[in-house]
Order: sequence, then C-alpha cells, then structure tokens
Amino acid sequence: MERENSKSTRMVAATEFVALLALFFVYAGDLPPAVNEAHYLVKAKNFWDPSFAATDLFAASGKAHTTFYWVFGWLTKYVSLEATAWIGRVIGWSVLAAGLILCNRRLSLPPFVSLAVAVLWIAGIEKGNLAGEWVIGGIEGKVPAYGFGLIGLASVIQRRWSTAWIWFGIASAFHVLTGGWLVVASMVAFVATERRRKNGEHDGPAARFFTPGLFIGGAIAMAGLIPALELTMAATAEQRSLAARIYSYVRIRHHLLPSDFPAHWFIRHGILVAGMYALVFLGRGSAVRRRLGWVGVGATLITAMGFVVGALPAVAPDLAAKLLRYYWFRLGDAIVPLVIALLLADALFNTNGGQPWPVQVRQGLRWIAVVAIGIAVFVVGESSYDRLRIGVPPSASHRLLGFDPNASAEQLQQGFRDWVAVCDWIRSSTPEDEVFLTPRHQQTFKWYAGRGEVANWKDVPQDARSLITWLERFDDIFPKQLGDVSINAMRVPINYSKLRKYGKRYGVRFMVVDNRIASSIPLAKIYPVANQQNATYSVYELPY
Repeated sequence: MERENSKSTRMVAATEFVALLALFFVYAGDLPPAVNEAHYLVKAKNFWDPSFAATDLFAASGKAHTTFYWVFGWLTKYVSLEATAWIGRVIGWSVLAAGLILCNRRLSLPPFVSLAVAVLWIAGIEKGNLAGEWVIGGIEGKVPAYGFGLIGLASVIQRRWSTAWIWFGIASAFHVLTGGWLVVASMVAFVATERRRKNGEHDGPAARFFTPGLFIGGAIAMAGLIPALELTMAATAEQRSLAARIYSYVRIRHHLLPSDFPAHWFIRHGILVAGMYALVFLGRGSAVRRRLGWVGVGATLITAMGFVVGALPAVAPDLAAKLLRYYWFRLGDAIVPLVIALLLADALFNTNGGQPWPVQVRQGLRWIAVVAIGIAVFVVGESSYDRLRIGVPPSASHRLLGFDPNASAEQLQQGFRDWVAVCDWIRSSTPEDEVFLTPRHQQTFKWYAGRGEVANWKDVPQDARSLITWLERFDDIFPKQLGDVSINAMRVPINYSKLRKYGKRYGVRFMVVDNRIASSIPLAKIYPVANQQNATYSVYELPY
C-alpha cells in the first residue's frame, strides 16, 4: 500500500509538472526567436564557433553570460538556432515549473494549485510590472536563474537557509543580478525572521547565517560574477564611465531610469505592492508565510533603493549611471506578484492546519482569490490568443520593433516571410565574412542570415570598449537628427560619399533596404532580380 501511494504521488507530481509546461507553452510558445533569444543564442553560437558572424561587433565582443553559453550554446554546434531555442525553453520552463511546485509544497498547498499560482504570477508580472520585467518567455540567462531562484525560495520557506544560498548561487551563475538580488531579499527575510526569534519556539532557536551553504553558493556565483567584472577591467576609468552613461541613459533607460517609466506603471505596480503588504500583514500568524512575505518586502526595499539611485542623475550623473546598471527594479517586478499569488492560493486552499489564517480574514481573501484568478485567466488567455493570431516571432513583431505597430496580422506575416527570404538569400549567396548595413527596425539579421552587420539597436555589447564603439557606429549610420520612432528615423541617408566611407570604415559592401521606407534607390540592386520575388526587402551594392 505504501509503495502504491508513493507511485501515485509521483504520478500526480509528474502530471502537475507537465500541466505547468503546457501552460507556459500556451502563453509563451511563440515561434523563435523570442524577444531576447536572437541576442543570447547568436552570442552563444559565436562562443562555441567563433567563425559564426565573426565580423559582427556584438557577436564577437566580450561574453558576459558564460554559464548560459556553456550550458546551452553547445547545442548550436549540432542543431539549428530554432531547435536550440526550443530545447532551451523546455529546460528553462522545466526548472521554473519544478521551483513553482516546490514553493507550493512548502506552503502545504494541494497538487495542481501551482497552475493557479502560475496564472496569477504571469498576469501580475504582465499587468503590474514597473520596469518591463518578464519571466515566462524565450530562453535566456534569467529564465533558468529565476527557476533555480524559485527552488531557493522554497528552501527559504522551509527555513533551510544553507540550502537556499546554494540554489541562489546557481541562479547567480546563470544571471548574476537575478540571483544576487534574490540573495539580498532573502537576507532581509533572514534578519527579520531569525534575529527576532526567541529560544523555545516550536521550530527551534535562531538559525546560523554563516553556514557552508553560504560559502558554497558564493563560490558558484563567481561563475556569473567574474565574467561580468572582466568586461570592464580592460577599459580605462573614463571608458567605463562613458559606457555606463551609454547603457543607463541611452540604450537600457526604459528598464533602468525611473524618470523614463510611464506614469501609470507606477500606479499599477504600487497597487500590487500595497496588496502584497496587506497580505503579508494579514498572514503574519504563520512562520512559513512570514518568511515568504519578508522576501517580498526585501524585493520592495531594493526597488525603493532604485528610486533613490534614480534621483541621482541630476546631481551625480556618472555615479548614477554606474549604479543604475544593477537593475534595481527587476526583482520587485517578479517577486511581488509571486508572493501575492502564493499567499492568495494559501488563503484559498490552505491545508496548514497548525497555522491557519484567521477565519474572517480567510473568508474575505477567498473571494478576492477567486476573482483574481478569474481575471488572471482572462489576461493570460487574451495575451496567448493575441500572440497566436499574429503568427510571427516576437522579435519580428512590429509592436516590438516600433515600425507600423498597427499593421494587420497578414501584413506582419508577409513582411516576416520576406525578411526570412532576403536573409536566406544572403546566407546562401554571400561570403561568411561579409558585413551588411541593415534596416534599423530589425534585430534578427544574424539569426537568419548568419552574417555580421555594422550595428543594430538591440544587439548592444556588454564590454565597455565595444559598447562605446557600438554607439559611435549607430549614430554614424542612423543620425540623431532623423528622430527616434518616426518613419524618417528608419532611413539611412543615400549619400554616395557616406556610403563609400562606410565601405572603408566598416568593410561593408552591401545594404539591406526596406522597400516600405525607400522604394527607389540609385544603387545597383543585386536582390531581388530576374525571377526572384520580394515585395518588402531589397539588397543593394554600395558604390566603390
């Protein structure tokens, strides 16, 4: 009988795991490449095969996420980038699913409640983020980092601090900021729940902070920290300062600089934070809920520090630029809705007989939880349908690229087919060491064509020297006076002297042109010609 019960438990856990993977697939199973997959996997392929896009500034520049490249990049030697993305997604989503199930079990929630938690979490991030964070999506370094972080959070809930530090160390190896901020938030929880303990409580005296797990986790985290530090060590102090300003004030300001966030994002995230604090206060009677809640409080304290740093540019712009690069708002975006989801599920499905919610509180929260789950199901369903309807990879969507965002699904699909067609022609008809001028509103040229490009907005190098070079190139080929988001901003001025200069400076001989922006160019067209057809893109040879 005991063996049968054990087998039944494993079957339930396996079914729950598969159900979570199915949910993640429905929500984020878009055609690859997703938002950052072309960025991460192109870099990973170059890491294992330096001849791939070797002439591209970004692909050949310093490698920050070496753990990710080691674990996932080797696949690119044997399968396509698309296949690598799918394999990586399954692995990343699997770690997230395992972590989510463990968190549910540590709260004594019944099987399959993790599905409700996942839906609440996904919807909370999508509709309540402050700085544009996401978790369930294409494969990149932060996806397995969040997955291992969830496993570490489950250990925190269980009060296994030493084990938690090890899992957070693994998370940091994949993405040093994701794992590092989880450590800081969990330290807040440790201080709040352990330093105030009194000997004689039912679960023992205060735990030790300095444990073997802390040092093991710290050592593992070095795999993520050291490569990141090496990217700036070769640069001068002046170059590091300039690179920080470019990163924080130019390229990634929409994730880093509070003054760049839309006003209503503060409101929606503030509502989530207020709701989390209310739930943490109401659920303080349970030790496991307190530990979980204090991790959420720690995440919001990091966010609050981000606001302080965000106020520094007016008085200390160089210092602010360096500090803003630490993504102060990332963890709060992810952890606040997770804590809300877990606590609402705990109120609705609580089996913690020894530490239940107060009866009246629990009754009220049950209604709130039911309504919240219903809204979250609608949000996730709507987003999933919208992505399915568009039918193109997220990285090729006009909504992401800022070009004609109101285009119909048919227009998007036709433009995408033409983009793949021109890239396929380039891959099969040009030398591997060729460098191209490419349209500003794209980020997947290397993914499909396998060739270098002078610069694109998405692929920003991580090392200081290459980052400075990237901006110089981008401003050279896309002059600032053309604007940022208008159709004119997409143009490359057809000036023969400049085009000759690009050839000498960057070794570029060919230019890919979007016919929707410039349909007639006085240059030699080499694609499409004869019986070739492509209504959207053309390739021109630059003047000698």
